Amino acid sequence: MAEHVLKNDELQIRVSDHGAELRSLTKAGTGKEFMFQADSKYWGRTSPVLFPIVGGLWENKYVYNNKTYELPKHGFARDMDFNLVKESDDELLFELKDTEDTLKIYPFKFRLQIGYKLNGSKVSITYNVVNENDDVMYFSIGAHPAFICDLNTDKLVFEKDGASVEDKLKSNVIDMSSGCLSEKVIDIKTEGGVLTLEPELFDEDALILENRQADSVTIIRKNDEDKIKVSFDAPLFGVWSPDKKNAPFVCIEPWNGRCDRVGFSHILEEREYGNKLNVGESFKSTFSVDIIR
Repeated sequence: MAEHVLKNDELQIRVSDHGAELRSLTKAGTGKEFMFQADSKYWGRTSPVLFPIVGGLWENKYVYNNKTYELPKHGFARDMDFNLVKESDDELLFELKDTEDTLKIYPFKFRLQIGYKLNGSKVSITYNVVNENDDVMYFSIGAHPAFICDLNTDKLVFEKDGASVEDKLKSNVIDMSSGCLSEKVIDIKTEGGVLTLEPELFDEDALILENRQADSVTIIRKNDEDKIKVSFDAPLFGVWSPDKKNAPFVCIEPWNGRCDRVGFSHILEEREYGNKLNVGESFKSTFSVDIIR
């Protein structure tokens, strides 16, 4: 399992072939780390890609063309080795293709590319999905990056179109027994778009914010001049830290897709926020992480 490094005058990133996963984001010169380092005491990952599903399936199954399939939560790409297909001074591009094993649980031929590009204090991450079938392809894809923070002192700032969001956000709630979406919706109160973190926020799993309520989230860490700003073009996103662990990180997760609702029909084509590609089409989504002062 190889790892690849990109660096400029401001940042250095380290990306693994396994899952094309971003493993480290540090300040150049000082080595100050911003990514959680996959401590299995809390969570054994750092920034996995979620493909070809985001979240879990109702009753752990889906139906396509009258055939029933099973997929693990968040899909399989995060646990597969990608090929590095492009490398330059400021860019890495990884690629994953379907295999005999993936076709048994996900009956689509695909090409998934994950690109990393450095530009000053910002790293941009791009997902590109290509339909290589003779028919329509259905999928979801999302990000799951974990950033170092203190859930007892630090804050999140939610913005949309460059302005702070309103004082109240709405979050869907996970049914903990199934890992699927319940009918419950809660209000997340902020002060001018600023939310003070607390471990209890995640007692019912992730916050799920639909309908483009924000397009950036900035992590403000107490007594730290460096802020972490995550910007995205996704229609929904999750905010997560493991429940009842007071973990030293929070995940800001841009999603193009999400888990099923409790009682969902299982029909793949009917999954909410799912994506559809016609023959020869491709799908592109980008998010960025910027270290700002």
